[in-house]
Amino acid sequence: MFVLVEMVDTVRIPPWNFQKKLNDAITEELNKKLANKVVYNVGLCICLYDITKLDDSYIFPGDGASHTKVNFRYVVFHPFLDEILVGKIKYCSQEGVYVTMGFFDDILIPPESLQQPAKFDETEQVWLWEYETDEGAHDLYMDQGEEIRFRVTDEVFLDTSPSGPAPATTDTPAQPGQPKPPPTAEDSGQKKEAPYTLIGTICEPGLGLLSWWNN
Repeated sequence: MFVLVEMVDTVRIPPWNFQKKLNDAITEELNKKLANKVVYNVGLCICLYDITKLDDSYIFPGDGASHTKVNFRYVVFHPFLDEILVGKIKYCSQEGVYVTMGFFDDILIPPESLQQPAKFDETEQVWLWEYETDEGAHDLYMDQGEEIRFRVTDEVFLDTSPSGPAPATTDTPAQPGQPKPPPTAEDSGQKKEAPYTLIGTICEPGLGLLSWWNN
């Protein structure tokens, strides 16, 4: 689930941090830059593990800060495919069951990867497993907050770095006396996509809500 990733970066230390030990100042700057951030094709950065190499520091003309090339290892959340994890159900929708690990929320179990036969309850807004027994079918609900065991089947990285200014659009002027239409979520920049998403499955014996198997 957690891996150590070797990285290299040039760290800028502002003058007001010169009174600190160099390692402490670099640790603070690296965690400020990387902690809780997703690095494309690497994973979710958690915290600095150690510094393996420090090059000489330089102060460039016009900049009072020091610049140091640093080799370091960082703790990263990046489960391997087919790894079994335990999280909690965040919520359900027609798209499937969304799971949270507490520190990472972008986990989706799509409908085809649920225990079958599965059905979405529109009233309760939850998925349920229609479990067949000799006494008939029993509806096992996947309620919010329940602990769930799942297997990682895929991962999706999305490059969310800025790509430049948006192309200009031609707005149709409103007719006199008519209000201007409100901006959409896309226009106001509210639509955000997760930079790192895990896809899971519970369509196997032993997977799903822990309460199903503990009882």
